[in-house]
Amino acid sequence: MALQTTTAQGLQTGDRFRESLDDGREVWVDGKRIANVAEHAAFKPAVDLFADLFDQRLADPEALAASSFRSPVTGNPVSRSYALPRTAEDLRAKFRASEWWMRQSLGQLGRSPDFMANVVVGLWDYHQELEGNRAGFGENAKNYHAFAMEQDLVLTHALGDPQIDRSASPLDDPDLALRVVEENDDGIVIRGAKQLATLAPFSNEVLVYLNGVTAQRGAEQFVLWFALPLNAPGLTILCREPLARPDRANILAASYDEQDAMLFFDDVLVPWDRVFLLGDGLLAAKGLTRINAWSIQSTHIRFHERLRLFVSVAAQVAHAIGVDSFRGIQEDLGEIISYAETLRLGIAGAEALATTTPTGLLAPTASQGLGFWSAEISGRVAEIVRRIGASGFIMQPSEGDLASPELRPALDRYMRGHDIGVAEKSRLFRLATELVNDGFGLRQEMYEYLHRGDPGAGRTRLLRAYDRSDVDAVVRDLISRPSSH
Repeated sequence: MALQTTTAQGLQTGDRFRESLDDGREVWVDGKRIANVAEHAAFKPAVDLFADLFDQRLADPEALAASSFRSPVTGNPVSRSYALPRTAEDLRAKFRASEWWMRQSLGQLGRSPDFMANVVVGLWDYHQELEGNRAGFGENAKNYHAFAMEQDLVLTHALGDPQIDRSASPLDDPDLALRVVEENDDGIVIRGAKQLATLAPFSNEVLVYLNGVTAQRGAEQFVLWFALPLNAPGLTILCREPLARPDRANILAASYDEQDAMLFFDDVLVPWDRVFLLGDGLLAAKGLTRINAWSIQSTHIRFHERLRLFVSVAAQVAHAIGVDSFRGIQEDLGEIISYAETLRLGIAGAEALATTTPTGLLAPTASQGLGFWSAEISGRVAEIVRRIGASGFIMQPSEGDLASPELRPALDRYMRGHDIGVAEKSRLFRLATELVNDGFGLRQEMYEYLHRGDPGAGRTRLLRAYDRSDVDAVVRDLISRPSSH
C-alpha cells in the first residue's frame, strides 16, 4: 500500500476494522489456514472487542474528545495517540487518550492501538537521524506517521529473532535472524522470521525495528527497520494456540486474548518508501530508546489499570470468603495498592519531568527503571491473589453445575460466600483464576515480565547510563581525610 493520504479515512469504525482484516492475509492456527480472521470462532470475540471500542470512541462525546483531534492535513478526526506533542498541554492530552484506551480494556491489552501509535510518534521523532542513514529514510518515517495516523492503522511489531540456537551467531547461520537478501529498484527483499508479533492477526501492518545482532561488525544485512502490510505476498502469520477454552466459560480470555504470532518472511519485498534504516547497528541501538519515549509511558498507564483490576478482584475475593478483616490479608491488599500508587506517582513524575527532543517534541522523562520494576512486581501481585483465594481457585462450580436443578440446592448451601451468592462467587473466582492461574493469566504474567525487554540486561544499561558523578565526588572527599572522633 502506497504511503499517501489522499484516501484518508480518519478514525476507525467497527465495520471498517472488521473489513480490513479480510484482505487475503495468510494466517494459520492449529495447522489450518484461516479464511477470514474476523469470522473465525477463535478470533471473532477479540475482533468484536476492538470493533466495539472503535465504535464506542465515536459514539461517546467524552471519549471522542479525549481520544481524538482534527488532523492538521485533512481535517479528519484522527487518533490522539498519533499526536506530536510540543507543549505540556499537548502531552497531557495525549496521555488522556492512553488512559481512555487502558481503562476500557482493563489494562489487559498490551498491544492496544495506543501503544504502537506512540511507537510511530517515536519513529517520526527520530527522522533526522534516520535521514543520515540514507537519504530519504527520514522522510519515509515522517510520511509513515502521517499515513498511519490518517488511516488510523492498527499496528503490531515483531522484534525477537527465532529461538533456534541462542548460543550461535546469525553470521554463521543466517536463518537465525531476519535479513536483507537483495536490494533492487523497488525495495529490499527480506528472508527469515520474527517473533512474537502480539496482535498480528488483528493488525493492519507490522513494524520491525530491533535485532539482537545490530551492533556486531559484519551483521549489516540483519539491521533493518521497516513497515509492511500483513497481507504482503510471501508473509505468513503463524498464531499460537488460542487461550480461550471451548469447554469452559471464559470471562477474560474470550475477548482479551490479543494473540501472539511468528512471522515468516519468504523473500518478501519491502518497498523503499517503507524502509527506515539499514545496516547501521549503532544507530539502531541508539534509536530504540528514542522511538519508545512515548510508548513506554503508554505501557505504564496500561499496567496501572491492570494493577487497579488486581486490587478490586483481590479485595472482592477476600470479602467473598470473609477473610478481608484478617490482618495478614489486609497487609496483602495494602501491598498491591502500594504498587498501584507507586506506579501512579511514577507516571505523573515521568510526565512532569518531560524533556524536549532534538525535533522539538515533548517526551516523558526516561523511565525504564520504572518499567523493569513493574516487570518484577507483576509476579508478586499474582502470587498475593493466589494466596488469598487459595483452594477456591481450584474448586468452583461451572455454569453447567449452576444450571442443574439437582445440584443447585447443594451449591447454594455449601459453595456460597460471605454476603454473595454461589453464582456470583463462582464467576468472581473464575475471573480471578483467569488473571493468575490458567493459561491466559500465565501468558499475561509472562508478557509483563518480557514486554519491556530482559530486566537483567535493562538494569545493566541503567547502571551504565546512571550519572552518580556528583555523589561520587562527595564520597571521595569524605574518604580523603582522616576520620575524626
